[in-house]
Amino acid sequence: MRAREVPAAFDSAATGYDLLVGLNPGYHAALRRSARALGLRPGQRVLDLGCGTGASTAALLAVAPEVEVVAVDASAGMVAEARAKRWPSSVRFVHSRAEDLDAAGVEGPFDAVFAAYLVRNLPDPDPALRRVRELLRPGGRFVAHEYSVRDSALRTAVWTALCWGVVIPAGRLVTGDHRLYTYLWRSALRFDSARELRDRLRRNGFTGVRSAPLSGLQMGVVHTFVGHAPLEER
Repeated sequence: MRAREVPAAFDSAATGYDLLVGLNPGYHAALRRSARALGLRPGQRVLDLGCGTGASTAALLAVAPEVEVVAVDASAGMVAEARAKRWPSSVRFVHSRAEDLDAAGVEGPFDAVFAAYLVRNLPDPDPALRRVRELLRPGGRFVAHEYSVRDSALRTAVWTALCWGVVIPAGRLVTGDHRLYTYLWRSALRFDSARELRDRLRRNGFTGVRSAPLSGLQMGVVHTFVGHAPLEER
């Protein structure tokens, strides 16, 4: 499976997605930990890029209930699942690829951008990251919540064992198709190491870049990456 085929694959998997992530007891808590890294304040405007069925949206509201959220996903099926849930009036869902935000009418500025499990799935991350930086207010914060295992043989082994022992069999059981979950395993193996993703953010204009692995049930294979839009006017 190629990156451009991922949204259509999520269309097929959308109805079972919440059940699958619910099997990971640390999934939602980890999203909330990364969302806290945005340092959100009441009334701020947040772009939730790659919102899926709304798990990342719920994490944002859990840590900052009084923010405005524009939640975007490239999968129509995932957006439909998200919209079917109850949300405050401050939340709006948009069906769009990250590369097509302008055409979808998603306009800045935003005080913060949250991207959970998104960057790894972009066919070409760099143009999308540059556009994210442009959509942020000067000094605005970008947080990516993402798998990264390439810089650690131990984390690579843990990730492979987790995927083939739990994720891929569960995905096949719930959806009848293993391809999306096999892609998930391979995509993390091929994706940037933590150092490489930090360097990618810097190359695309972000400042103050840092990252840290999430411990506990995420076993260090999921990381929180933070970057800032430059303070000077562009």
